[in-house]
Amino acid sequence: MQPLADKLRPETIDDMVGQSHIIGKGKIINKLIENKTIPNMILYGPPGTGKTTLANIIANVTGKKYIKLNAVNCGVKEIKEAIDNSKRDLFSYNGIILMLDEIQALNKKQQQSLLEVIEDGSVTLIASTADNPYFVVYKAILSRSTVFEFKSITKEDIYKGLKRAVDKLNNLYTYDSINVEEEALKYIANTCNGDMRSALNKLELVFNIGIDIGSNSVNITLENTINCSSVKIMNYDNKGDDSYSILSAFHKSLRGSDENAAIHYLARLIKTQDMQSIIRRLLCVASEDVGLAVPQAVTITNACVESALKLGFPEARLPLAQATIYLARCPKSNSVITAIDKALYDLDNTETGEIPDHLKDAHYAGAKKLGRGLEYKYPHDYPNNYIDQQYLPDTLKDKKYYEPGNNKNELSFEQYWKKLKNEF
Repeated sequence: MQPLADKLRPETIDDMVGQSHIIGKGKIINKLIENKTIPNMILYGPPGTGKTTLANIIANVTGKKYIKLNAVNCGVKEIKEAIDNSKRDLFSYNGIILMLDEIQALNKKQQQSLLEVIEDGSVTLIASTADNPYFVVYKAILSRSTVFEFKSITKEDIYKGLKRAVDKLNNLYTYDSINVEEEALKYIANTCNGDMRSALNKLELVFNIGIDIGSNSVNITLENTINCSSVKIMNYDNKGDDSYSILSAFHKSLRGSDENAAIHYLARLIKTQDMQSIIRRLLCVASEDVGLAVPQAVTITNACVESALKLGFPEARLPLAQATIYLARCPKSNSVITAIDKALYDLDNTETGEIPDHLKDAHYAGAKKLGRGLEYKYPHDYPNNYIDQQYLPDTLKDKKYYEPGNNKNELSFEQYWKKLKNEF
């Protein structure tokens, strides 16, 4: 069955969403299509941002024979054969457009051979890749092509694309009604990470789940959308529920700074000879619950763990007990886990935006053409090895993930940076 994303693929440039820096009234792609002067192109960007869709539209508008191949499962021989077969009926076309997905899958020699099929001008190459073309595409092909960078689609444009898709669903299916909760579409737009194809795939899944055969209708709800998006994690219970309860009690006793309870639960775990579970809990507590209150805790804990692994039971109980008592007695801070979990939450639930151009890698030919690294300020060139500049993406530039814990170590660093940054 043809995926919904393919059924709803835009057929005109006006129906495409995203890529407003190159697509839109007066923009370069529109002008090339209007003039029907299509150069060899390298379309570079994340999946689901419209690269293949654009190639389809260009082929339709220009009246050229369209050949679509994937470099992952074909080589130069197959490419040449496909072109030779197409040239037999070129009298009814204005040339050939070769859409080659995943061009980085061809090695340098194969890419060199590819030059032969585009050299005479009868074949226009539109290649796509999610990798930086200046790293993976042969220089001779780059010199004969125009590189267009596709960017992750904003949640606003994803939402717009989903609204258009819902409008088209009524023409694709014969249900009496298709009812859509706006919040469901917004949720998909917020959680698809700038990938229109992924958004449409999620919409398709929720659509299929929402089919009510009795009323011959479809209900796309927020509840179903959330349920479809959730990853159900099944616990692998190899020793029974009690084993997990002991581990839970051990961890919580360490977090709660009760060394006597922690030692008690450690003893229970030692009786089970479950070395790996003990080690995992200790190392986790060192970062999750002690963290930056005592930064060296993770090093000391790791040393105890290494000793335990070398000794084996029964002697391993000694360094394990040492680490247990030490961690229970340490000052506590959860600033580390709070910071990283906030950041991970944003990746799943908000539009994170592009890395600022001045922070992107600029150590390759063509970096300047892409605007990479031009305005970066090297901190060590400034007093105290610090200079104020934006590091987070524009959409998150005011976000604060790390909050110092109320302990001597973190507060001392906080005072240092406040003084340096003149934030008093």
